[in-house]
Amino acid sequence: MSKVNESIPLEFILLGFSDRPWLELPLFVVFLVSYILTIFGNLGIILVSRLDSKLHTPMYFFLTNLSLLDLCYTTSTVPQMLVNICSTRKVISYGGCVAQLFIFLALGSTECLLLAVMSLDRFVAICRPLHYSVIMHQKLCLQLAAASWISGFSNSVLQSTWTLQMPLCGHKEVDHFFCEVPALLKLSCADTTANEAELFFISVLFLLIPVILILISYAFIAQAVLRIQSAEGRRKAFGTCGSHLLVVSLFYGTAIYMYLQPPSPASKDRGKMVSLFYGIITPMLNPLIYTLRNKDVKGAFKRLVARVCLIKK
Repeated sequence: MSKVNESIPLEFILLGFSDRPWLELPLFVVFLVSYILTIFGNLGIILVSRLDSKLHTPMYFFLTNLSLLDLCYTTSTVPQMLVNICSTRKVISYGGCVAQLFIFLALGSTECLLLAVMSLDRFVAICRPLHYSVIMHQKLCLQLAAASWISGFSNSVLQSTWTLQMPLCGHKEVDHFFCEVPALLKLSCADTTANEAELFFISVLFLLIPVILILISYAFIAQAVLRIQSAEGRRKAFGTCGSHLLVVSLFYGTAIYMYLQPPSPASKDRGKMVSLFYGIITPMLNPLIYTLRNKDVKGAFKRLVARVCLIKK
């Protein structure tokens, strides 16, 4: 029992960029502003999608899931990061670290699958428009969303368990802003080759395979869009799909860089910045990308504001 107690610390020290204190104020401002925009932007999309009957379609059902996911995703890490930046003791309890690891990994894995499901929805909408309502019926949409969430949380249970079983031998300084699998594996005093191989294999399943499926679906979408006669129709199709492709590029590009590149001491600071990008910046940008490039969402926002103004009068 004493060996177990020595191996598992009561708390972890999250180093972040503590060796560069001049970065703390700019980072605090960036994190705080990004978190506020993420909260309001994603809550706005959820409210508009639920309250406007014109947005009760499969596309906006999945977008609502993505917004809810991004809200929880950032909330699992950013508040603790803000507290630590302002504190001289940049610590997180062992239980807090376990919870952060599990939630962040579960939601990240879910987003990988959900973005692939959203590309399937766009494929059916553009390549099979006459059969869209028949194929993407409510039951199938619920099943696809549920499968994404269940698979993401199941993956998190496995990876979190494997990571937390590694002996730490008293090591408790995490060279990161939050508890993430690659950072925690570096603390272990045992051979992590098997864990790294498992992490790589699961990353291929949750990152590379969805990306390949998305690229295939968009190859068919591009062919279908180019066959559309009207310029307005092509512009609308490219606008809708362009928003999704931009989100896919931002999220998968940074996640693949983090989880599928070989570990290198020289790239540790780059790895921190990349993880901040897919963990904080991308969830903030998602609502902006979908609203600025989407007439339906902008129209729904205007109708919602007009309705609120009428109620106040």
